[in-house]
Amino acid sequence: MSSKMEPFNKLRGIIATLRAPEGCAWDRKQTHKSLLPYLIEESYEVVEAVENENYDELREELGDLLCQIVFHCQLAEEAGKFNIDDSINDISAKLIHRHPHVFGEKKDLKPQEVRDQWEKIKMESGEKESVIGGIPKSAPALVKAFRFGEKAGGVGFDWKKPEEVFEKVKEEVGEIETALAENSREDLEEEIGDLLFVVSSLARKLEIDPERALNRSLQKFTMRFRHIEKRVKESGRKFGDFTLDELEAFWQEAKE
Repeated sequence: MSSKMEPFNKLRGIIATLRAPEGCAWDRKQTHKSLLPYLIEESYEVVEAVENENYDELREELGDLLCQIVFHCQLAEEAGKFNIDDSINDISAKLIHRHPHVFGEKKDLKPQEVRDQWEKIKMESGEKESVIGGIPKSAPALVKAFRFGEKAGGVGFDWKKPEEVFEKVKEEVGEIETALAENSREDLEEEIGDLLFVVSSLARKLEIDPERALNRSLQKFTMRFRHIEKRVKESGRKFGDFTLDELEAFWQEAKE
C-alpha cells in the first residue's frame, strides 16, 4: 500500500484489504452485530481519555473508534447498501441544514438556543414523528433520561429555573417516603424511577452531565472503599468481624 496515500484513504484501503479473500480470517468473519461490542468499548475508551484529559490516549482511542466506523461502512459497501462517502455527505448536509444561523442568515445564538433550534428543525422537517424520538433504546437509562428532558425542553416543555426542578426533587422524595410507609414495592420502584428522572433534569438545568457526575461519585466511592478493604486486610480480621461504626471510621479516614 502506497505511503503517499492520504491517511483516511489509507485506512479505508487497509480495512478493504483485511476483508478481501486473501486478507484476514477474523476480519472476514465479522458482521455489524459482531462488531458492536468493540464499537461500544472504543466509545467508552474515548470517554475515559477525555475524562483523564490525556491527549496521547485520546489520539489513540479516536483512531480506534474511527477504525470501527470505517469497518462498518466497509461491510455496508460490500453489501451494496452505502459507503462511507454517503455517510459523510449525509452528516455534512445535516449540519448545514441544522445550523441556519451560520450557513444562512447570520444570527448570534446562545448554546441553549442552538440546541432548541436543532430540535425544532428536526420536527418541522418531518424527520421525526416525535420530539423524543431518535434516542437509542439500548442507551443507558440515565443518558436517556437526560436526553428526553433535553429534547422536550427544546420545544418549550421544561422548567424555567433549576430551583423549580429542585422543588420537584423534594416532592418525589416525599412520594418515596409515602411508598415506604405503605410498603408498596410497585410504588417504590415507580417513585424511585421518577426521582432519578427528575434528578437528571436538575443536572441538565445546572448544565451538569449526570452520567459524568455519577461516574465521579463512583470513582470516589471506589477509592474510599478500597481504603476500607486495605484496613480490614491489615487487621487480619474479616469484614463480618467489624461493626458498621468501625467500617464507617475507616471510611472517614479515607475522606481525610
